[in-house]
Amino acid sequence: MNKKLVGFITASLPENNFTVDLALSMQESGVDTLELGIPFSDPVADGPVIEKASLKALQNGFKLKDLFEVSAQIAPKMDTLWMGYMNPYFHYGMEEFLQKGKEFNIQGSIIPDLPYEEAKAYKDVFAKYDQHLIDFVAPTDSLERIKTITANSSKFIYMVAYAGITGSGVKEDLTQVIENVRSCTNTPLYIGFGVDENTAKAKAKGVDGVIVGSAFVKHLIDDSLSNNEKIKNICAIAKEIKEKINT
Repeated sequence: MNKKLVGFITASLPENNFTVDLALSMQESGVDTLELGIPFSDPVADGPVIEKASLKALQNGFKLKDLFEVSAQIAPKMDTLWMGYMNPYFHYGMEEFLQKGKEFNIQGSIIPDLPYEEAKAYKDVFAKYDQHLIDFVAPTDSLERIKTITANSSKFIYMVAYAGITGSGVKEDLTQVIENVRSCTNTPLYIGFGVDENTAKAKAKGVDGVIVGSAFVKHLIDDSLSNNEKIKNICAIAKEIKEKINT
């Protein structure tokens, strides 16, 4: 089975054309799905690397029109999800936001500060615009809770590798939670948080794909690199991870 690689990058950092070039280069380097991060001032689930990238993009003047501009050029060419916090969706208007997504061929959203109980209320509107709202499972979730969360899951389930923020690389034994998810649903299971070129092979064990963010974004925020070097480094890591999770 070909295990999937989901790659997260921060939209419009350092600018829109670069994001488009980077995304399409990542696709050529083995990234199956792009997670396009919507810069936000209080990214509660993100570690220092992605938080710094978010703030840099906002300081550069990021607006939602930039997200729409890059999405219009990327999403028709590769499988693309938006990853953002509830605030921008709420302020723009959830229905209007998803309508924009449908225009650009966005496949769905990952909203880490939208708990399952509240997310349920939005499933129908996501379906109306042919988009997935990705469900999260944590190592602390009981079998009963996993059954509830995964009952209507679609596209893939995002398994948080540990309780905490992205990029911190804490280790937990996930064998039991993986078994629990498998017993409840056939929806593919992808693991995120702390996945990089060193950990990907081990973390991919028993799951259908990996989600990589900080390992890519650290190059986006490295001001010593030229834009071409950023793309080259990120694509090299993508190739390495894709190879490791499939050997």
